[in-house]
Amino acid sequence: MNREYHKGYSIELNREMEFLIFGHSGMPLLVFPTSGGRFFDYEDRGMIAVLSPKIDRGELQVFCVDSVDAESWYNKQVHPRLRVLRHLQYERYLLHELLPFLRTENSSSQLAMTGCSFGGYHAVNFSLKHPDLVTHCVSMGAAFDIHQFLDGYYDDDCYFNCPPDFLPNMADEWFLGRYRRMKIVLATGEWDMCLDPNVKLSAIMKSKGIPHWLDVWGDHTGHDWPWWQKMAGKYF
Repeated sequence: MNREYHKGYSIELNREMEFLIFGHSGMPLLVFPTSGGRFFDYEDRGMIAVLSPKIDRGELQVFCVDSVDAESWYNKQVHPRLRVLRHLQYERYLLHELLPFLRTENSSSQLAMTGCSFGGYHAVNFSLKHPDLVTHCVSMGAAFDIHQFLDGYYDDDCYFNCPPDFLPNMADEWFLGRYRRMKIVLATGEWDMCLDPNVKLSAIMKSKGIPHWLDVWGDHTGHDWPWWQKMAGKYF
């Protein structure tokens, strides 16, 4: 399997960023780490091993990015406004630096995004904000409400990064039409602490006529890597 490590300075974030690439061709899959996680976790937790048959066959190319969650949503040392601004810088890093590089490596007409736990938030939030770029979105055990990180603070930038808030009010057909063409999976488990956020986001999507798959796993499925490994094998 082709495995590449990349490290470079991000102008948007004013710091170095790292990521891994697995595979040589196929649908590009951008992976966000869990809360406080790193770009190497997807490999270390056995997820790449699960996907390796498709990666080896050239059906899937996986890009595992780093996060700045500790500097944004989870940074309790700064005012919530600064947390939101750091997240917006991360979004610009993805848009202006990471994705253009991805396209030099892979020119597929498709682009999938995924993440487990808080990585699932990133996958869904970015996909809903940029449906012209994303064709597939799979979240596993995700929660989507960012109010918990804001200590009561709220502004327009918070609103537009909180899918349970902005999606019910979405009326723009430019977005809705693209949502309806996107393949969306909200995967969770009957014992997952994030079950309720998935059920609620699914209800919002249903009310908007957005096709999606709310897949609630039985068999005591909870919120941890062994279950996410099984999910990855099912959806990709």
